[in-house]
Amino acid sequence: MVNTRVTLCGVELENPVIPASGTFGYGREFAELYDINCLGTFSFKGTTRQPRFGNPTPRVAECPGGMLNAVGLQNPGVEAVIAEELPALAKVFHKPVMANVSGFSVEEYAETCAMLDAQPQVGWLEVNISCPNVHGGGMSFGAEPKLAAEVTRAVKAVTAKPVIMKLSPNVTDIAAVAAACEEAGADGVSLINTLLGMRIGLKTRKPILANTTGGLSGGAVFPVALRMVYQVYEAVRIPIVGMGGVSRAEDVLEMILAGATAVGVGAANLVEPYASRDIVQNLPAVMEQYGISNLAEIIGGAH
Repeated sequence: MVNTRVTLCGVELENPVIPASGTFGYGREFAELYDINCLGTFSFKGTTRQPRFGNPTPRVAECPGGMLNAVGLQNPGVEAVIAEELPALAKVFHKPVMANVSGFSVEEYAETCAMLDAQPQVGWLEVNISCPNVHGGGMSFGAEPKLAAEVTRAVKAVTAKPVIMKLSPNVTDIAAVAAACEEAGADGVSLINTLLGMRIGLKTRKPILANTTGGLSGGAVFPVALRMVYQVYEAVRIPIVGMGGVSRAEDVLEMILAGATAVGVGAANLVEPYASRDIVQNLPAVMEQYGISNLAEIIGGAH
């Protein structure tokens, strides 16, 4: 028997598979398809202090090896999430959930995180300082180590649960941003968010996305994500949630060898709703195939 258990910021997971924020809603839709308790946990849809309609349409464009999205953090706002989504989730998911938080000011990040920190179902706060699809917030905080540290300190000052900072790949030195977050008190980091990209329609001769640019996700970004997880592992001592183009159990093992403690599955959920479940089911056999008996023992094993 292989051991798929890992410990993420002091909380044990049955396995490292975590559907990534923005690809799994608040869990209820997927719970209609399969028992989502098979997952290590999941990161729910990016939540802001106030409700957001998101960006104008079209918001999604296909491309070879992946997709572009510019949804723009559409969500009902933190009060509705606490009043409606979390009670509904509690009926179908019986593990701690990861709360993904976005904001447009340091104060907004702190206020939203404090509200979610008080919810018993929330096990971790994943603070998104890396969304490329909103103006005046998100990625602007993750682009500079000093700003990333400022958000980290503000959130840590008002929360007791583990804080995981979600980092942007659209920077010169992601390891420097990770190190700044660690120094400011972050309990972990997650990476990567989407890469900035665009498509142009040949018939219209205009950008396909109404937002002009969007975030590239899917298999095409996996080698980039893997490289960045590897680099960040060399720079910090806090746990890493690795993600970006993961679609198979083999990808999970690569991410863990690069330095990830847990692994996010994003765009694959949009292509195949059972993707995360299938990865969980396939993981033990793939571990045996490669002579791995305990996942926790191979974290960072490629270094």
